[in-house]
Amino acid sequence: MSNEKLLVPPASIRAPFVQRDPALHPPALTPDYRTSVLRSPRRNLISNKPTVSEITGPVFDPSELGERDNDLILNYARDGLPIGERIIVHGYVLDEFGRPVPGALVEVWQANAGGRYRHKKDQYIAPIDPNFGGCGRVITDADGYYHFRTIKPGPYPWRNRINEWRPAHIHFSISGHGWAQRLITQMYFQGDPLINRCPIARTIPTREQTQSLIALEDPSHDAVLDARTFRFDLTVRGRRATFFEETIPGAN
Repeated sequence: MSNEKLLVPPASIRAPFVQRDPALHPPALTPDYRTSVLRSPRRNLISNKPTVSEITGPVFDPSELGERDNDLILNYARDGLPIGERIIVHGYVLDEFGRPVPGALVEVWQANAGGRYRHKKDQYIAPIDPNFGGCGRVITDADGYYHFRTIKPGPYPWRNRINEWRPAHIHFSISGHGWAQRLITQMYFQGDPLINRCPIARTIPTREQTQSLIALEDPSHDAVLDARTFRFDLTVRGRRATFFEETIPGAN
């Protein structure tokens, strides 16, 4: 019988995360994206050594979520179903080494089919859908897999310049195994011509990186006579540690 006791480090052992490469991220100051002028720092950021608060994070239990939290079609429906194209979004949350991130909290929010958010400050003339809340959440399984059902959001105008339109998109917030693994991003849809014209999307340095934010059609997972499916994988920061001992010192 093998004397191996642990295949993965216990929760009490935390390794540092790989440092971010600033060249892979959009510049904070992008004048063509007008609101970045007021929001971006003017001096170089200082990188501090991570502390326990950055390399650890909250633990999420599936029992804390409601049974409809990952079904945006039903979780706010009151007097009927929301209007719009029914879709399924699914994929994996992986770290930068391709390893799954189980137990990650995936939160999503979006506009409705007309391009309007259910928010008091959204004054777009498209109507509010009384049966669509536009937010949901799901926890990844042991393989880092997630999925949710929703209505495909519509594009909407915004005041970057006289006539700018945001592509259809869904916002994602990922909370992984440490606060340093936190990710907030957006998912676009394959074939949307507005992506290439969007000042926000154009801040992304390379075409390859832009493609990583575009969900691809995945007809093999369509719900027949119900919903089309899109595949969207997310990558968060990974840990440096390599565990090679049969047992970890101090572990029983």
